[in-house]
Amino acid sequence: MTGALVLLLLGTLLAGMLSIVFYTLRTGISPMPTLGKVRRQLLPLLEPELQGTVFELGSGWGTLAFALADRCPRAKVVAFELSPLPFACGWLRQRLAPRPNLELRRQDFFRASFSDAAVVVCYLFPGAMARLAPKLLAELPQGARVLSHTFALRGWQPLRTLVVDDLYRTPIYLYELPPRGR
Repeated sequence: MTGALVLLLLGTLLAGMLSIVFYTLRTGISPMPTLGKVRRQLLPLLEPELQGTVFELGSGWGTLAFALADRCPRAKVVAFELSPLPFACGWLRQRLAPRPNLELRRQDFFRASFSDAAVVVCYLFPGAMARLAPKLLAELPQGARVLSHTFALRGWQPLRTLVVDDLYRTPIYLYELPPRGR
C-alpha cells in the first residue's frame, strides 16, 4: 500500500467514526444492533402474513430491518437511520442482498408520518421513547402495534412482555394503540 492510500483509508475511517460520535451526541444514542437472542424472541411476535407498513425506528446497522423484511415478506418495511456510516452499511447490504420489501431511509423518524403504520418497531433510549409516545398516539391508526425492546413506553400497558434469557434480561414489549381519548 502506498502512503497516500493508507492516509486515505485512515482519513475515511476517522471521518466515519467522527460521524458516529456526532450523530450519537445529536440523537442521544449510538447505533446498537439488536442482538441475536433478542431478535429470535422479538420476531415471532409478528405474524409472517402481516401486511401493511412496518416502521423500524433507528435501524442502526440494519440487523433488525433485514430480519423484519424476511419475517414479514408481504409487509413493506421502512427503516429509518440518521447516522451516515450505519446507514451506508445497511444501504450496501441492501444492494448486495436486496429485500424487495425493505426501504432504507436516512431520515429523522420524528419528521415522518406514522399514519399508515401497521407496526412500529423500536430500540430507543428512554428520552426518545418519552418523546415518541405522543407522536404514536397522535398518528398511528387504531389497532396499530408497537414492538419495543429494552425500553418501555411509560404509561402504556403492554399486551405482552417477554424477558430474554440473556446477560441483560432484555425485556420485549408488545403494545397496541390504546383507544383515542385515553
